[in-house]
Amino acid sequence: MVDEKLQTVRHSCAHVMAEAVLNLFPGTKIAIGPAIDNGFYYDFDFPETTRFSEEQFAAVEKEMRRIISGNHDFVRKEVSKEEALKLFKDQPYKVELINDLPESSVITTYEQDGYIDLCRGPHVANTKEINGQAFKLTKVAGAYWRGDSDRQMLTRVYAVCFYKPQELKDYLTMLAEAEKRDHRKLGVEMDLFHLDPEDPGQIFWHPNGWSIYTTIQDYMRRQIRRDGYLEVNTPAIMPRSLWERSGHWGHYQKNMFITESEKRLFAIKPMNCPGAIEIFKSKQRSYKDLPLRLAEFGHDVRNEPSGTLHGVMRVRGFVQDDAHILCTEEQIGSEVAKFCRLLRNIYRDFGFNDLVVKFSTMPEDHVGDLATWEHAEKALADACHEAGLEYELQPGEGAFYGPKLEFKLYDTLGREWQCGTIQVDYQLPSAERLDATYIGSDNQKHHPVMLHRAVLGSFERFIGILIENFAGNFPTWLAFEQVAIVPVSNNYDEYAAKVNEALLANDIRTNAYLSDDNMRNKIKVITKEHKTPYILVVGENEQKDGTVTVRFRQSSGLEQKTMKLEEFIAYVQEKDRTRFVGI
Repeated sequence: MVDEKLQTVRHSCAHVMAEAVLNLFPGTKIAIGPAIDNGFYYDFDFPETTRFSEEQFAAVEKEMRRIISGNHDFVRKEVSKEEALKLFKDQPYKVELINDLPESSVITTYEQDGYIDLCRGPHVANTKEINGQAFKLTKVAGAYWRGDSDRQMLTRVYAVCFYKPQELKDYLTMLAEAEKRDHRKLGVEMDLFHLDPEDPGQIFWHPNGWSIYTTIQDYMRRQIRRDGYLEVNTPAIMPRSLWERSGHWGHYQKNMFITESEKRLFAIKPMNCPGAIEIFKSKQRSYKDLPLRLAEFGHDVRNEPSGTLHGVMRVRGFVQDDAHILCTEEQIGSEVAKFCRLLRNIYRDFGFNDLVVKFSTMPEDHVGDLATWEHAEKALADACHEAGLEYELQPGEGAFYGPKLEFKLYDTLGREWQCGTIQVDYQLPSAERLDATYIGSDNQKHHPVMLHRAVLGSFERFIGILIENFAGNFPTWLAFEQVAIVPVSNNYDEYAAKVNEALLANDIRTNAYLSDDNMRNKIKVITKEHKTPYILVVGENEQKDGTVTVRFRQSSGLEQKTMKLEEFIAYVQEKDRTRFVGI
């Protein structure tokens, strides 16, 4: 749950930072400064003569501590629009915000130590409630005013802020560890993928990375097949007319890549749901066909702003482990509960045991009647209880067409990642949209309910999470190279090749290192760059006895062990079968 008091401390600290910046850099224009996860940021428009960078952090932090130590009250004041415009006449970004407020708005300012800011609040009562040793400026970034790339580029200064200095220290330690685990860095070191600046948001998967990708895809394919899904595939490019009927053309066009052929407009699909409906409609369905679970590893493309792209975590081209369940109203609860069980089991196989479920209810801007919403929300709540899942309520955060569940997991650093989701949709199959129908037990036509669901979200983002979670030390079943075979000298290359063939014959991902490089250098590369779970060293004794000497990955804490080749093969297969997240 969000600590509202801490968020208030953070927002108050943002005001102190803005005051400090104005004191040190006169003429700076201020924009907005909200609290965010773990801290806050503030957007500034510095004078042309000022080149603000991380080198100025120490001076700003020193000035902030001076202000905090003055024990200044935060004073709230309600002002008229005319008063506000006069107060901020030299601050154009504030003036714009004021002018955009509805006439009925209550306009408030907060003042501390002579610094006045336009703000709804709340704030702490006094700067003494901000610990001067528990905040730190962290980075500088560019940010367009109001997120519009046609507007002024501002300087965004980020900071972290906590109650106590030890909490700050712990967080900075976590950040340092996260930097070591950065998937972009490890992706290059382990030769998993690369990103081309000329083709932003698209991933070039190398053999090592694609091995992990296809391993996960094959695993997911087995899981959904066992759970009653039918896999489908829909076109990458579909006509404007379909997107107009689905509603995406009107609501999502700016994020779609558009193409033209024979004077007709088409769009590269940003999501897979209209295609699933088209398959459902391809023939007359009966209530006996429901629920119909259509899964698709659909490749989608979205025109995300270049400034939001981040390694493989935020891209333009991605594949979702998508599925759409078409069912009756009465089946919503059982289908959601079934999905929750599937999701929880899959997360456990990847080593994620801690799970938070967020329940998002009807927003103000919604379609559909209240009775339908109440029915869908009750079905979702009952399904969570049936699946043994507790949830946190997020009032008003549902999609405009229906309530949803969001599933958040935690990695080894305690970071929260939102991956899985299931949404209840009465709108897309309706007569007003894509008009999907089935024949009910009453021999009449009815519209099904569509459940949109994903477990991993996108393969690309989930792999990025896995890289950082395991620091590249993937469990055996996921590792692109499960076994590396190193002969003590070239005299034993033939036996190493024989061991390699035996492992490959048992579907174990392996490689025999038969180059002229010495054994020490080979092991160094395998350990540092490939992070291979098992290194098999073979020499005269191993060749004579039909054995392998197994070096376990350092992080496993296991000792070196000599095993019969057949015994080792059985050992690896068992680790692969059980999905054990260690060695």
